[in-house]
Amino acid sequence: MKTFSFNLINSLNISPATCMEWIKDSFSKKGQALLPPKISIHPQGDDFFNTMPVILPYEKEKQYYGVKVVHRIANATPSIGGDILLYDAKTGELLAMMDADWITMMRTGAVAAFATKLFKKSNAHYYGFSGLGNTARATALCLLESEPNIPHKFLLLRYKDQAEKFIERFSKYPNVTFDIVNDVQDLISSSDVLYHCVTASPNLVCENDEVYKEGLLLVPVHTRGFQNCDLFFDKVFADDTGHVKGFKYFDKFRYFAELSDVLTGKDKGRTSDKERIISYNIGLGLHDIVFASRIYEQFKDKANNINIEKPNVKFWV
Repeated sequence: MKTFSFNLINSLNISPATCMEWIKDSFSKKGQALLPPKISIHPQGDDFFNTMPVILPYEKEKQYYGVKVVHRIANATPSIGGDILLYDAKTGELLAMMDADWITMMRTGAVAAFATKLFKKSNAHYYGFSGLGNTARATALCLLESEPNIPHKFLLLRYKDQAEKFIERFSKYPNVTFDIVNDVQDLISSSDVLYHCVTASPNLVCENDEVYKEGLLLVPVHTRGFQNCDLFFDKVFADDTGHVKGFKYFDKFRYFAELSDVLTGKDKGRTSDKERIISYNIGLGLHDIVFASRIYEQFKDKANNINIEKPNVKFWV
Protein backbone atom coordinates (compact mmCIF):
# COMPACT_ATOMS: atom_id res chain seq x y z
CA MET A 1 0.00 0.00 0.00
CA LYS A 2 1.24 3.46 -0.91
CA THR A 3 0.84 6.42 1.43
CA PHE A 4 0.46 9.99 0.18
CA SER A 5 0.86 12.66 2.85
CA PHE A 6 -0.40 16.21 2.45
CA ASN A 7 3.18 17.46 2.04
CA LEU A 8 3.88 14.95 -0.71
CA ILE A 9 0.72 15.76 -2.68
CA ASN A 10 1.27 19.48 -2.21
CA SER A 11 4.83 19.13 -3.54
CA LEU A 12 3.74 17.46 -6.79
CA ASN A 13 2.92 20.85 -8.36
CA ILE A 14 -0.29 19.64 -9.97
CA SER A 15 -1.51 22.65 -11.91
CA PRO A 16 -4.96 24.24 -11.63
CA ALA A 17 -5.36 23.53 -15.35
CA THR A 18 -4.87 19.82 -14.65
CA CYS A 19 -7.42 20.03 -11.83
CA MET A 20 -9.93 21.55 -14.23
CA GLU A 21 -9.28 18.75 -16.74
CA TRP A 22 -9.80 16.10 -14.05
CA ILE A 23 -13.06 17.75 -12.98
CA LYS A 24 -14.39 17.78 -16.54
CA ASP A 25 -13.34 14.16 -16.93
CA SER A 26 -15.04 13.14 -13.67
CA PHE A 27 -18.33 14.84 -14.59
CA SER A 28 -18.24 13.06 -17.96
CA LYS A 29 -17.96 9.73 -16.09
CA LYS A 30 -20.83 10.39 -13.70
CA GLY A 31 -23.41 8.39 -15.66
CA GLN A 32 -21.24 5.26 -15.62
CA ALA A 33 -19.99 5.49 -12.03
CA LEU A 34 -21.63 3.85 -9.01
CA LEU A 35 -22.18 6.88 -6.82
CA PRO A 36 -24.52 6.69 -3.82
CA PRO A 37 -25.23 9.91 -1.90
CA LYS A 38 -22.76 10.69 0.86
CA ILE A 39 -23.55 9.61 4.41
CA SER A 40 -23.43 12.53 6.84
CA ILE A 41 -23.24 12.23 10.62
CA HIS A 42 -23.34 15.29 12.90
CA PRO A 43 -21.84 14.63 16.35
CA GLN A 44 -22.53 18.13 17.68
CA GLY A 45 -23.50 21.57 16.40
CA ASP A 46 -22.32 22.19 12.83
CA ASP A 47 -19.58 19.55 13.08
CA PHE A 48 -19.87 16.60 10.70
CA PHE A 49 -18.29 13.42 9.38
CA ASN A 50 -19.16 12.65 5.73
CA THR A 51 -18.45 9.26 4.16
CA MET A 52 -18.32 9.29 0.35
CA PRO A 53 -17.96 5.96 -1.56
CA VAL A 54 -17.71 5.53 -5.33
CA ILE A 55 -16.77 2.94 -7.94
CA LEU A 56 -15.31 4.45 -11.11
CA PRO A 57 -16.15 2.94 -14.50
CA TYR A 58 -13.64 0.62 -16.18
CA GLU A 59 -10.84 2.46 -17.91
CA LYS A 60 -7.93 0.78 -19.71
CA GLU A 61 -8.66 -2.52 -17.94
CA LYS A 62 -8.56 -0.77 -14.57
CA GLN A 63 -11.34 -0.05 -12.14
CA TYR A 64 -11.06 1.79 -8.85
CA TYR A 65 -13.16 1.84 -5.71
CA GLY A 66 -12.54 4.64 -3.28
CA VAL A 67 -13.98 6.16 -0.17
CA LYS A 68 -13.32 9.55 1.37
CA VAL A 69 -14.08 10.49 4.93
CA VAL A 70 -14.19 14.26 5.41
CA HIS A 71 -14.91 16.09 8.63
CA ARG A 72 -15.51 19.56 9.93
CA ILE A 73 -14.65 20.16 13.59
CA ALA A 74 -15.24 23.71 14.76
CA ASN A 75 -12.13 24.13 16.94
CA ALA A 76 -9.71 22.12 14.82
CA THR A 77 -6.95 23.73 12.72
CA PRO A 78 -7.83 23.62 9.92
CA SER A 79 -11.50 23.05 10.64
CA ILE A 80 -11.97 20.78 7.59
CA GLY A 81 -9.90 17.64 6.98
CA GLY A 82 -10.17 14.16 5.56
CA ASP A 83 -8.61 10.94 4.27
CA ILE A 84 -9.02 8.76 1.19
CA LEU A 85 -8.67 5.01 0.71
CA LEU A 86 -8.15 3.83 -2.89
CA TYR A 87 -8.75 0.19 -3.89
CA ASP A 88 -8.39 -1.99 -6.95
CA ALA A 89 -12.10 -2.73 -7.52
CA LYS A 90 -11.34 -5.99 -9.37
CA THR A 91 -9.22 -7.57 -6.61
CA GLY A 92 -10.12 -5.65 -3.45
CA GLU A 93 -6.47 -4.70 -2.91
CA LEU A 94 -5.91 -1.54 -0.92
CA LEU A 95 -3.66 0.50 -3.20
CA ALA A 96 -3.21 3.75 -1.33
CA MET A 97 -4.10 5.84 1.68
CA MET A 98 -4.06 9.56 0.98
CA ASP A 99 -4.48 12.73 2.93
CA ALA A 100 -7.57 14.38 1.43
CA ASP A 101 -6.94 18.02 2.35
CA TRP A 102 -5.25 19.10 -0.90
CA ILE A 103 -7.58 17.00 -3.06
CA THR A 104 -10.70 18.31 -1.31
CA MET A 105 -9.71 21.96 -1.61
CA MET A 106 -8.46 21.84 -5.19
CA ARG A 107 -11.33 19.75 -6.56
CA THR A 108 -13.79 22.05 -4.77
CA GLY A 109 -12.17 25.14 -6.25
CA ALA A 110 -11.97 23.52 -9.67
CA VAL A 111 -15.67 22.58 -9.60
CA ALA A 112 -16.64 26.14 -8.64
CA ALA A 113 -14.47 27.57 -11.42
CA PHE A 114 -15.77 24.98 -13.89
CA ALA A 115 -19.37 25.82 -13.01
CA THR A 116 -18.54 29.50 -13.46
CA LYS A 117 -17.28 28.92 -16.98
CA LEU A 118 -20.47 26.98 -17.80
CA PHE A 119 -23.08 29.26 -16.24
CA LYS A 120 -21.84 32.86 -15.95
CA LYS A 121 -23.41 35.48 -18.17
CA SER A 122 -21.50 36.55 -21.26
CA ASN A 123 -20.34 39.92 -19.89
CA ALA A 124 -19.48 38.83 -16.34
CA HIS A 125 -16.69 40.90 -14.83
CA TYR A 126 -17.29 41.23 -11.07
CA TYR A 127 -16.65 38.18 -8.90
CA GLY A 128 -17.74 38.44 -5.26
CA PHE A 129 -16.26 36.31 -2.47
CA SER A 130 -17.68 35.85 1.02
CA GLY A 131 -15.36 33.65 3.06
CA LEU A 132 -11.71 34.05 2.11
CA GLY A 133 -10.06 30.85 3.32
CA ASN A 134 -8.52 27.95 1.42
CA THR A 135 -11.71 27.15 -0.51
CA ALA A 136 -11.97 30.68 -1.88
CA ARG A 137 -8.26 30.69 -2.68
CA ALA A 138 -8.53 27.41 -4.59
CA THR A 139 -11.53 28.78 -6.52
CA ALA A 140 -9.70 31.99 -7.40
CA LEU A 141 -6.59 30.07 -8.42
CA CYS A 142 -8.49 27.80 -10.82
CA LEU A 143 -10.53 30.70 -12.21
CA LEU A 144 -7.59 33.01 -12.88
CA GLU A 145 -5.34 30.35 -14.36
CA SER A 146 -8.09 28.93 -16.58
CA GLU A 147 -8.93 32.40 -17.97
CA PRO A 148 -5.53 34.11 -18.20
CA ASN A 149 -6.61 36.59 -20.88
CA ILE A 150 -9.88 37.66 -19.25
CA PRO A 151 -9.85 40.60 -16.77
CA HIS A 152 -11.45 39.84 -13.41
CA LYS A 153 -12.55 42.18 -10.66
CA PHE A 154 -12.61 40.44 -7.28
CA LEU A 155 -14.91 41.91 -4.65
CA LEU A 156 -13.90 40.67 -1.21
CA LEU A 157 -16.18 40.83 1.82
CA ARG A 158 -14.09 42.15 4.68
CA TYR A 159 -13.43 39.77 7.57
CA LYS A 160 -10.61 40.52 10.02
CA ASP A 161 -7.45 40.83 7.88
CA GLN A 162 -8.32 38.05 5.44
CA ALA A 163 -9.12 40.34 2.50
CA GLU A 164 -5.67 41.94 2.66
CA LYS A 165 -4.03 38.51 2.86
CA PHE A 166 -6.12 37.32 -0.08
CA ILE A 167 -4.99 40.30 -2.17
CA GLU A 168 -1.37 39.62 -1.22
CA ARG A 169 -1.72 35.99 -2.30
CA PHE A 170 -2.91 36.92 -5.80
CA SER A 171 -1.06 40.21 -6.27
CA LYS A 172 1.19 38.79 -8.99
CA TYR A 173 -1.69 37.83 -11.28
CA PRO A 174 -2.05 40.39 -14.08
CA ASN A 175 -5.65 39.44 -14.89
CA VAL A 176 -7.25 40.53 -11.58
CA THR A 177 -7.91 43.68 -9.58
CA PHE A 178 -9.50 43.95 -6.14
CA ASP A 179 -11.99 45.89 -4.06
CA ILE A 180 -12.80 45.26 -0.39
CA VAL A 181 -16.51 45.48 0.47
CA ASN A 182 -17.79 46.02 4.01
CA ASP A 183 -21.45 45.05 3.61
CA VAL A 184 -22.84 41.76 2.32
CA GLN A 185 -25.73 43.44 0.49
CA ASP A 186 -23.25 45.64 -1.38
CA LEU A 187 -21.23 42.54 -2.25
CA ILE A 188 -24.26 40.71 -3.65
CA SER A 189 -25.67 43.67 -5.59
CA SER A 190 -22.28 44.40 -7.20
CA SER A 191 -21.41 40.84 -8.25
CA ASP A 192 -21.96 39.06 -11.55
CA VAL A 193 -20.75 35.83 -9.93
CA LEU A 194 -21.00 35.30 -6.17
CA TYR A 195 -19.02 32.62 -4.32
CA HIS A 196 -20.09 31.82 -0.76
CA CYS A 197 -17.21 30.00 0.92
CA VAL A 198 -18.19 30.43 4.58
CA THR A 199 -18.24 26.98 6.18
CA ALA A 200 -21.24 27.62 8.45
CA SER A 201 -24.20 29.92 7.69
CA PRO A 202 -27.09 29.04 10.02
CA ASN A 203 -29.18 32.04 8.89
CA LEU A 204 -30.05 33.58 5.52
CA VAL A 205 -27.12 35.48 4.10
CA CYS A 206 -29.42 38.21 2.79
CA GLU A 207 -33.20 38.33 3.20
CA ASN A 208 -33.68 41.14 0.66
CA ASP A 209 -34.47 39.30 -2.59
CA GLU A 210 -34.18 42.50 -4.63
CA VAL A 211 -30.43 42.64 -4.00
CA TYR A 212 -29.90 39.60 -6.26
CA LYS A 213 -29.76 41.24 -9.68
CA GLU A 214 -30.61 39.78 -13.07
CA GLY A 215 -27.91 37.60 -14.59
CA LEU A 216 -26.29 36.70 -11.26
CA LEU A 217 -24.60 33.33 -10.95
CA LEU A 218 -24.67 32.20 -7.33
CA VAL A 219 -22.17 29.51 -6.35
CA PRO A 220 -22.76 28.56 -2.70
CA VAL A 221 -19.67 26.41 -2.20
CA HIS A 222 -20.95 25.80 1.33
CA THR A 223 -24.63 25.66 0.60
CA ARG A 224 -26.53 27.04 3.59
CA GLY A 225 -27.86 30.57 3.64
CA PHE A 226 -29.67 30.97 0.32
CA GLN A 227 -32.98 29.17 0.80
CA ASN A 228 -34.84 32.34 -0.25
CA CYS A 229 -33.03 32.24 -3.60
CA ASP A 230 -34.30 28.71 -4.22
CA LEU A 231 -37.79 30.18 -4.67
CA PHE A 232 -37.15 32.93 -7.22
CA PHE A 233 -33.94 32.16 -9.12
CA ASP A 234 -34.68 31.10 -12.68
CA LYS A 235 -32.56 27.94 -12.77
CA VAL A 236 -30.84 25.65 -10.29
CA PHE A 237 -28.08 23.24 -11.28
CA ALA A 238 -26.40 20.71 -8.99
CA ASP A 239 -23.63 18.17 -9.19
CA ASP A 240 -26.04 15.43 -8.09
CA THR A 241 -29.81 15.26 -7.61
CA GLY A 242 -29.48 13.07 -4.53
CA HIS A 243 -27.54 15.80 -2.77
CA VAL A 244 -30.24 18.45 -3.11
CA LYS A 245 -33.54 16.58 -3.26
CA GLY A 246 -33.79 16.89 0.51
CA PHE A 247 -33.58 20.70 0.37
CA LYS A 248 -36.64 22.38 1.85
CA TYR A 249 -37.68 24.00 -1.42
CA PHE A 250 -36.43 21.40 -3.90
CA ASP A 251 -39.95 20.77 -5.21
CA LYS A 252 -40.38 24.50 -5.74
CA PHE A 253 -37.30 25.08 -7.89
CA ARG A 254 -38.46 26.81 -11.07
CA TYR A 255 -36.03 24.72 -13.11
CA PHE A 256 -33.56 22.02 -12.19
CA ALA A 257 -30.89 19.96 -13.96
CA GLU A 258 -27.54 18.39 -13.18
CA LEU A 259 -24.28 19.97 -14.29
CA SER A 260 -23.34 16.79 -16.13
CA ASP A 261 -26.50 17.18 -18.24
CA VAL A 262 -25.04 20.39 -19.65
CA LEU A 263 -21.75 18.68 -20.49
CA THR A 264 -23.51 15.84 -22.31
CA GLY A 265 -25.84 18.18 -24.20
CA LYS A 266 -29.01 17.01 -22.46
CA ASP A 267 -29.52 20.51 -21.08
CA LYS A 268 -28.66 23.89 -22.60
CA GLY A 269 -27.57 25.50 -19.34
CA ARG A 270 -27.81 29.29 -19.39
CA THR A 271 -29.93 30.56 -22.27
CA SER A 272 -30.14 34.25 -21.36
CA ASP A 273 -27.90 36.84 -19.70
CA LYS A 274 -30.91 37.83 -17.59
CA GLU A 275 -31.30 34.43 -15.91
CA ARG A 276 -30.44 34.17 -12.24
CA ILE A 277 -28.72 30.81 -11.75
CA ILE A 278 -27.68 28.83 -8.68
CA SER A 279 -25.00 26.16 -9.00
CA TYR A 280 -25.12 23.88 -5.96
CA ASN A 281 -21.97 21.79 -6.00
CA ILE A 282 -22.21 19.82 -2.76
CA GLY A 283 -19.12 17.77 -3.51
CA LEU A 284 -18.92 14.36 -5.18
CA GLY A 285 -16.75 11.50 -4.02
CA LEU A 286 -16.44 10.91 -7.76
CA HIS A 287 -14.16 13.95 -8.04
CA ASP A 288 -12.06 12.86 -5.08
CA ILE A 289 -11.49 9.35 -6.38
CA VAL A 290 -10.74 10.52 -9.93
CA PHE A 291 -8.12 12.86 -8.42
CA ALA A 292 -6.82 10.09 -6.14
CA SER A 293 -6.55 7.57 -8.99
CA ARG A 294 -4.73 10.04 -11.24
CA ILE A 295 -2.30 10.93 -8.46
CA TYR A 296 -1.73 7.25 -7.71
CA GLU A 297 -1.08 6.37 -11.35
CA GLN A 298 1.25 9.28 -12.06
CA PHE A 299 3.14 9.60 -8.78
CA LYS A 300 3.05 6.25 -6.95
CA ASP A 301 6.83 5.89 -7.31
CA LYS A 302 7.22 8.97 -5.09
CA ALA A 303 5.03 7.58 -2.30
CA ASN A 304 6.12 5.53 0.70
CA ASN A 305 5.18 1.87 0.74
CA ILE A 306 3.67 0.13 3.77
CA ASN A 307 3.41 -3.65 3.83
CA ILE A 308 0.02 -4.73 5.21
CA GLU A 309 0.23 -8.35 6.22
CA LYS A 310 -3.10 -9.83 5.17
CA PRO A 311 -4.18 -13.48 5.51
CA ASN A 312 -3.36 -15.50 2.38
CA VAL A 313 -5.25 -18.71 3.18
CA LYS A 314 -8.98 -19.37 3.22
CA PHE A 315 -9.15 -20.74 6.75
CA TRP A 316 -7.15 -18.90 9.37
CA VAL A 317 -9.21 -19.05 12.57
